[in-house]
Amino acid sequence: MADAHPILYSFRRCPYAMRARLAIANAGVGVKLREVVLRDKPAHMLEISPKGTVPVLQLADGTVIDESLDVMRWALEQHDPDGWLTPEAGTLADTLALIAGCDGDFKHHLDRYKYAARYEDVDPIEHRKAAEVFLAKLEARLNDGAWLFGSRACLADYAVLPFIRQFASVDRAWFDSAPYPALHAWLKAFMDGDFFKSVMNKYPQWQPGDAEADFPG
Repeated sequence: MADAHPILYSFRRCPYAMRARLAIANAGVGVKLREVVLRDKPAHMLEISPKGTVPVLQLADGTVIDESLDVMRWALEQHDPDGWLTPEAGTLADTLALIAGCDGDFKHHLDRYKYAARYEDVDPIEHRKAAEVFLAKLEARLNDGAWLFGSRACLADYAVLPFIRQFASVDRAWFDSAPYPALHAWLKAFMDGDFFKSVMNKYPQWQPGDAEADFPG
């Protein structure tokens, strides 16, 4: 792969893959996208990342990055035109701490709210209530600015937004009536925006021998 573009294994609806695509698109770093079906994962993807989750990014020198936040940071370290790694208010460490809250407790409760049937003795409503602790934290931050760390977006916004989108979709009527007006406006601006739509193009399942899609397209 010495002269090749990096290869990105992705799944359109996965929030982890989504956040990786957002950073790659913002950075304008060209990759070759291979859309996967999670029940039929390519052998090469499993060979380079046996844990079998997306995203998986293989660089031209063979280096493999298979954690979504690491993919985001790799892309933005190549080019960060909008200052995602330098938040207007606070530090990069502050943004990483907030993202850790999303990826930790919030994701734990989101999974048990959205996929309650996969777990034993789970009350999805109790997990929804527990997840609201994180929603309330976001609401408080968004009351101070249009984005999580000031008047412009940063790494935290685009790392967290795909998971709030997923949470909202579980019971849209409940979410829309919940007392988080700033959060609602933040999510709506994201979902209605051309930037989000640009990373949500549909691609056919990649199979060995197929040409990859250029991303960003």
